[in-house]
This record gives sequence, C-alpha cells and structure tokens, in this order.
Amino acid sequence: MPESREVRESPEVREVREALVGKAAALDAADELAKHRDLFALDESTVYLDGNSLGALPRHVAARMQEVIAHEWGELRIRSWDESGWWTAPERIGDRIAPLVGAAPGRIVVGDSTSVNVFKALVAAVRLAPSGRDEILVDESTFPTDGYVAGSAARMTGRTIRAVAPGEMVAALGPRTAAVLVNHVDYRTGRLHDLPGITAAAHAAGALTVWDLCHSAGALPVGLDAHGVDFAVGCTYKYLNGGPGSPAYLYVRGDHQASFDSPLPGWNSHEDPFGMRTEYVPGAGAVRGRVGTPDILSMLALESALDVWDGVSIDAVRAKSLALTDFFLECVAAYVPPGRVASVTPVAHGERGSQVALRCEGAGEVMRSLIAAGVVGDYRRPDVLRFGFTPLYVGFGDAERAARVLSTSLR
Repeated sequence: MPESREVRESPEVREVREALVGKAAALDAADELAKHRDLFALDESTVYLDGNSLGALPRHVAARMQEVIAHEWGELRIRSWDESGWWTAPERIGDRIAPLVGAAPGRIVVGDSTSVNVFKALVAAVRLAPSGRDEILVDESTFPTDGYVAGSAARMTGRTIRAVAPGEMVAALGPRTAAVLVNHVDYRTGRLHDLPGITAAAHAAGALTVWDLCHSAGALPVGLDAHGVDFAVGCTYKYLNGGPGSPAYLYVRGDHQASFDSPLPGWNSHEDPFGMRTEYVPGAGAVRGRVGTPDILSMLALESALDVWDGVSIDAVRAKSLALTDFFLECVAAYVPPGRVASVTPVAHGERGSQVALRCEGAGEVMRSLIAAGVVGDYRRPDVLRFGFTPLYVGFGDAERAARVLSTSLR
C-alpha cells in the first residue's frame, strides 16, 4: 500500500494514529452500507475520494454493456428500440432516479447534458413567469457553465442576469424576478445551500426556481416534490456512478408539465414522433424534455449502474456522509500541523454537502503527491484540495488514511 514518505513517529503521534485507526475500524464494522463497496471496481491500494467528479464503476456494468452491444445492438439491431425497451429508456431511467431526489414517477426524463438541461429549464421557467419580470437571479458562485448558459438564456428571452450570493438570494428577490438558478451544493467548497428556504421565498415573490443537483443527488436527500421545486437538473456521473459523460436528467414539477415550453423542441418530444408532421405538438408529461435520439449505450450503462441503489436509503447515505466528513476533519486536525490547511467546507451539518474542501498553499503539488501515494482527490485553482466522500464505497479507514497521507504530503 503506497505512502508518500517515511516519517519517524514519536510515541505521541503513534498513540494518536493507533486511536484513530481503531476508531475507523469500529466505525467501519458498524457501517450498514459497508457491504456495498464490493459492488464497485475498486482496489485496496487506492483511496478514491473523487467520486464527486467521476463515480467508481459498478462491477456488473461491464457484463451488461457486453449484452447490450453483442445482443441488443449486434443481433437485434433496429428491433431493440421496441424489443429491448430503448425507446422508453429516458422516462424509465428517470423513474429510477426519482426516489433519490424525492420526486414522483413521471417527473424526470434522462438525456442530453447538464448544460443543455439547464438551458431548457431556465428558458421554460422564464416563459412560465408572470409578464413584466425582466430579471434572472443566478448563484454567483455557480459552476461556470451554468452562468454561461444563463447569460445566453437571458439574451434570448430579453431578460438581464444578476449574480447573487446564495445566502443573499432571498433578500434579492422582488417583483422583477422571473426565475432563480442555484446550485444545491457548491462545487468548490461543498457548501449546501438552502433549497427549501430559497424555493419558498422565490414562490412568495412570484418567481420560479431551477436547481442544479450535480453535487447533491445520490449524496443527500433533496425533496424536490416536498419543497415544490419548479425545475431541477443534474448529472449522473458523480454520486450516481453512471460513467464518464453519462446523460443528465431534467425534473419538471407535475403541475408545470402541461405548460412546459421547451426552447429545444424535437421529434422525440412530439406527441406523435413517427408521424413526422411539420407542426410541433408536444407530448404529455416529462417526455417534453426530450429532444433528439437518446444516447443509448451510455444511457443503458447508467441504468445498470443504478442497480447499486436497490434497497439503499438516501437517509442512511446522508448519515454516513456526515459521519465520514466529520471523521475526516477530525483526522486532519489530529495529523496535519496547525496552519497548513484550512477547511472552507462548513462545519454545520445543515450547510455541508458530501465533500471536504481544504485550502492550502501549493494545492496542485500537494494533490499530485497525494495521488502518487494512492489517495485520489482533486484540486481547484488556485489553492483548494477537494475530497469527495461517496458513502456507498468510501469507508472510515479510507478517511483516516487520506488524512494521514495528507499530513506527510505537506511536509
């Protein structure tokens, strides 16, 4: 098992390490989700803490994709659109994601990228907003592409963009607000934003909400239906383990579906797709979120990957996520010399996603050292180390080892 450098331990340091290793072992032994690690293609030489960028491969997906390629595509060919259920995959897989984000069946459609779905959702939200509202509020710390897409949507709809810190979003709402676009969890810091509060305040002001769930779906409860969220989008290659570039998804609240006016109408969302009529008439329900031919190979890989969620409670996932990040921060405090790193992830559970972000000097070089020693995270320029904790396959022993290796990488 690789480590970064040999460092002679003092008796005091050894005592601390033995106590933390013992605590990790006890926590792992009591972990109801620990058995799920065996479902993933992971090796014991690596601590994988980058599932908030790309989730690990569920072991069984390779065999499923061989079946899809060899039989469904190779033998059935065009017949698979009907016989293998290819045509209905976007809605069927959406219904499998729905429980993970607190949505009823029929409210999520899978397809396209997160960026494309942000565009669909935001334009649709503006079109549903009361007339005379000329402003879109955007999370100022958003992932850059969301901001780019929002700017384009504003230009197309004749609105203006105002960037607002999520903590100030409620105060910024007013009679000019048509829609708000917010990330549920900040991709850089791991801060969890107030979805229930911002959504309720937006509705009270007469505006609609679009939430980006890329860093929360599969890591914590979302409650889309319970909180009345209007639209939501998310990727599937992070905590949902769908694979690199796996298709994203779009949520449309039930009572918006009949009036959902997508800016990207396509033959797949037509009420009669194979009628090939000149006039566009949208289909009913979440199918309106479809555009063109689904990307079947990656979509079916995602569908197979979602098998790892069978019988898993998202509340149990959240409980373990918080315990893991608490323990990691405890280990960092014990192992890392004072002043070398500072957490930018909130301590309060109600404000924390499922990652820990540490600010440190020379973060890029530190992360390269960590990866060389078998601890895989990532960093965001100029100075943030990111460690994603995916409860289905990350254990407490992983958290202890990562913090210990970090301490040696900083020397």
